[in-house]
Amino acid sequence: MERLLARLERRLGRFAVEHLILYVVAGMAIVWVLSLSRPYAVGRLMLDIDAVRRGQVWRLVTFLFIPQGSSPLWVLVGLYFTWWVGSSLEQHWGAFKFDAYYFLGVIGTVAAAVIAGPTTNFWLNTSLFFAFATLFPDVTILLMFVLPVRVKWLGIASALFVVYEGVQGDWATRAAIGASFANYALFFAEHWWAVWKGRRVVGRQKAKRAELRSTPPAFGQRVCAICGAREADGTDIRVCSCEKCGGQPRALCLEHARNH
Repeated sequence: MERLLARLERRLGRFAVEHLILYVVAGMAIVWVLSLSRPYAVGRLMLDIDAVRRGQVWRLVTFLFIPQGSSPLWVLVGLYFTWWVGSSLEQHWGAFKFDAYYFLGVIGTVAAAVIAGPTTNFWLNTSLFFAFATLFPDVTILLMFVLPVRVKWLGIASALFVVYEGVQGDWATRAAIGASFANYALFFAEHWWAVWKGRRVVGRQKAKRAELRSTPPAFGQRVCAICGAREADGTDIRVCSCEKCGGQPRALCLEHARNH
């Protein structure tokens, strides 16, 4: 994925929209202000494929600007958080890569609307947070403005919520979740594969170190693994853990330790 994005950026990078998330959040703020006087208008902005087929094509874009929540305080917090997450991702990735991630999420959300019916930008914004939690797991935020929590724990909690929704929901809901998170899967599959392989290597290294730290036979009780010569009979016994021995400690007499 990284190579493909690099090639596309060389060809199309000049078309990248700088500060895309700022425009999205500004649109959310405008929609929220309008909803205070015309709350019914929000329903005409949701992503409804049947309505799109009837000519309401603006829904393919306007659903991006629907803010989550109804309380003014939480709407403002949500707008700031969305801007913070998006701008952090753009600063880390660059405008082109962030735009690619966001628009892939938009395509996935449209696919989710085709599968599961009318929807909003909730899963799309959640996929942004997942990307942020993956890239910046140790960033600390104040939960409820009081409790400091690392983003990775919030990411795990959000992942459990998504799994719960997938298990409790019907197949349409599961398909919607899967389609909406296609961008995350494409961008971070290599990352999690590398993490999994790294943990396997670390696990093997820990097992090997544990074997090397295992208590050897007491002096005078070691026996050559090849010829059976005993240390108790005066044979010089050495412990070898070379590649020929499989990397595991093995007792050998001096002759076989030199020539095995």
